[in-house]
Amino acid sequence: MAESERSARFAPVALLGIISTGLLAVAGSKPWFSAAVDYKATLGGTVPETTADMPLALACALVALASWGVVLVTGTRVRRIVVVLGLVAVLGVLACVVAAPFTLPDDVRAQLLAGSGDVPVDPTGWFFAAAVAAVVALVVLVVAWVLVPRWPTMSSRYDAPGRAGAASDLDPDTAASIDLWKALDEGRDPTAPGPL
Repeated sequence: MAESERSARFAPVALLGIISTGLLAVAGSKPWFSAAVDYKATLGGTVPETTADMPLALACALVALASWGVVLVTGTRVRRIVVVLGLVAVLGVLACVVAAPFTLPDDVRAQLLAGSGDVPVDPTGWFFAAAVAAVVALVVLVVAWVLVPRWPTMSSRYDAPGRAGAASDLDPDTAASIDLWKALDEGRDPTAPGPL
């Protein structure tokens, strides 16, 4: 398979993954349920919260978003592990989406003033955005897991040098520089007279 064909598959999947998990992180930081009550006319005292969010969804979404950052710069084996981690994080967000309608309305009602128990508590647009983004992110991560072995990796020229070549293989300037650094590492002054 040509390198351009590999890149053609990598770029759209990675871009869609970053966008969907980014939207998921934004939606996870917003209120998911809101009460239809206006306390702005209340004089004095504290105004109770009329919304509820799901902090666990935000944490999981950030893990999923971070996993895409790692996928962009690692090799195949690490990518697969990180994609699985991203899948687990997105499944955590989906679990929050499923649990939210059962828990968050009661949390909102518990924060309201006495006598406001019958106020309707409805999901916000961010709840639906999180649900859609989580499904898209899940599908993209599954596709990524399948395609990871065929994706290009960064060039080895970006890797840290594993083992320096023998001094005889190096040009004289490079060999001299290595000798200077070795002297410094050993605690000797390379500028002192005498052999290194």
